[in-house]
Amino acid sequence: MVSFESLKSEYERNWANLEIRPSRLADANAVARKALNGKATYQQIERLTGVPWHFAALCHYRESNFDFDTYLGNGESLHRVTTIVPKGRGPFATFVDGAVDAFRIENFIGAQDWGIARMLYRLEAFNGFGYHVKGCNSPYLYGGSTLYGPPEARAGKFVRDHVFDPNHVDSQLGTAVILHAMTSLDSSITLDGSPAIASRCEPDDDMASSVLLMQRTLNKLGANPPLDEDGISGPKTKAAVSQFQQRNGLQDTGLLDGTTIAAITRAEAQPVQRPNVDLSQILKRLDGISLAAQSGAAGRASGGTASGGTTSGGQSVELSQILSRLENLAQLVQSGGAMPVGTTPIATPPIGATPGGQSLQLSQILNRVESLAQVLQPGGTSPGGTTPAGNDTVSVLGRLLSVFGKTASGTTAATNPVPADQLKQVVDLLSALLSNKPVLGQVNGALGDTIGNLLNGKKTALGIGGSLITALLSAVTASPNAGGLAGLFGTIASAVPGLSQFALPISLALTAWGVLGKMEKWAQGTAPPPKPST
Repeated sequence: MVSFESLKSEYERNWANLEIRPSRLADANAVARKALNGKATYQQIERLTGVPWHFAALCHYRESNFDFDTYLGNGESLHRVTTIVPKGRGPFATFVDGAVDAFRIENFIGAQDWGIARMLYRLEAFNGFGYHVKGCNSPYLYGGSTLYGPPEARAGKFVRDHVFDPNHVDSQLGTAVILHAMTSLDSSITLDGSPAIASRCEPDDDMASSVLLMQRTLNKLGANPPLDEDGISGPKTKAAVSQFQQRNGLQDTGLLDGTTIAAITRAEAQPVQRPNVDLSQILKRLDGISLAAQSGAAGRASGGTASGGTTSGGQSVELSQILSRLENLAQLVQSGGAMPVGTTPIATPPIGATPGGQSLQLSQILNRVESLAQVLQPGGTSPGGTTPAGNDTVSVLGRLLSVFGKTASGTTAATNPVPADQLKQVVDLLSALLSNKPVLGQVNGALGDTIGNLLNGKKTALGIGGSLITALLSAVTASPNAGGLAGLFGTIASAVPGLSQFALPISLALTAWGVLGKMEKWAQGTAPPPKPST
């Protein structure tokens, strides 16, 4: 975490040694005169906030080049609601009203320390402290002086997020340079505003600990790009807060208000709902797949089948194609989302690399594994360019187990390793594919695999039959002298009063479930093939 105390002596030393380059002196004086022209307005802000007028002038230059028709917080128009961070501010009647709001957001109101070191610290905080890591003075402070750029000092600029060009020289004048020129033109500016005894923390220092905690939490929640955990609510932190607010239905301001801090804290504390999965069960399932393939190999040896595995249903399967895709999947999980160079991509929609080295989400993994079903479906073909490996079933399954072993070991060092329940779903899907059993989807498996398999393919018929029988029973009146089916139906109708009131809705619901289940099978490609016509 960046602290003022750790940088204070550096700011004081730089200010004492600051010299404006002769080639930039005229430019610096011209900008300083513009600042002095607005002195009366800036002094109104000082009376309302306690923030020195010359600091307000420097912020105004930084945001909108002294345009008094803009909001001091981000340079947008005063006359409409802001759309960039801080979002949702305004409209404001006057520049002063907007400036007071902006300084309140930055926790500057009530601050007591306005010495030169603290002032430079607050000015640099607007754009971040990344230049200290690069061993380069920030051009936002020292551009146009001998403290930045050759021949006296190092050059360099962050040309975009996380990209530093050590040879780039920023031509913009720094705020410290402008302040230096202002002091030369206006002797009333005093920079000895630092209290002799620091009786308490500054309000922006008080907020820094909360900002640091939120930065760490947002990084854990997958902030992209990852935030610098420096306790400074800079542009990237505000953008990450804005993204969180949008995803969680909060007012999108980009500011760490009380509601947002509470929501971020709850999001971190909220446990991830995952079923308890015994890894030994996953290993047993893999062993079962291996045994099934071994028995298929034995059958081929006795029957002289050509290369390629054979499932229990007699379907020819190119196991080497499955293995090739699973190895790509394993490399994909280990590399955090980037497909290794030279591998055949799986035919699924592209995705971006996961932020912060996190493991792939379940849907991303399953999308790739489900693409293997293409090979096992009747008439399925593998994507072009796949290089077949050896077709010996036992060796292929051995390599398959090693793929999962490498995947598990390769993700242990990740921040969030692939959960066991995700691996279980992958293995379940592979088991179903290799055993030629259809995979129950969310509709057909809504009441569990046992009931789903029991009713699989029967729900529509049972529902229609139940609806017809219920309708017949509701139309039958009990007759003690009737015989045959009429007597049987009459007895049932009289024994169960109001039968149609609950039986008919159940039958209709079962029919609808069956129809939705068939649509799901067609969408999955697991519907049984049509019977050949004779």
